Amino acid sequence: MRLLLVEDNETLAANVAKTFRAKGYAVDAVGTADDARAALGTQPYDLLILDLGLPDGDGLDLVRRLRRARSRLPVLVLTARASLQSRVTGLNTGADDYLVKPFALEELEARAGALIRRGVGGSGAVLSHGRLTLDTAGRIAALEGVALDLPRRELCLLELLLLRAGQVVQKQVLLEKLFSYDEDAGLNAIEIYVHRLRKKLEPAGIRIRTIRGLGYLLENP
Repeated sequence: MRLLLVEDNETLAANVAKTFRAKGYAVDAVGTADDARAALGTQPYDLLILDLGLPDGDGLDLVRRLRRARSRLPVLVLTARASLQSRVTGLNTGADDYLVKPFALEELEARAGALIRRGVGGSGAVLSHGRLTLDTAGRIAALEGVALDLPRRELCLLELLLLRAGQVVQKQVLLEKLFSYDEDAGLNAIEIYVHRLRKKLEPAGIRIRTIRGLGYLLENP
């Protein structure tokens, strides 16, 4: 999953980005509304985490722009504006959730995860596929209750395939979801991660098929 973080406080942005990257998410972090608009215009995201008090404008203007364009991108607002009216205004403008600073990173993770799951079809926190389960909140994959040793990138790859089980997922889509723009990665990196994940799943009868010229398909059990 790929997130866009718009926060001008460099320390806070670094901590938030580090937290989500440790869970396997790709995070693009910018500090201005202009940079956010540029990123949104070139890259699809699964979640926008947005500060409202930006140096070049109000973050709510960005939310209005998204909703006028009929974008359904989930938006989680971070702000120091703690009044009831501020929260109501933010939600009525089109934000999906509102978190007041200071906040606990654990709560931010939980709220972000809920919005991402809602945005990809309303799936629950636990994804099941035959003998395989993935707890997207706890970031634990298991086969018949036995935890799999999956590095964060393989875990995120598995989540992407599970959410689209029975459908072909293009390599380019996987590349965009797994790596942020400041990471130097190509399609061959996707092939490597798929190969590693396949070796761990196939002994349990779970197959990731390569659809030549298109991408990968997690076969239905």
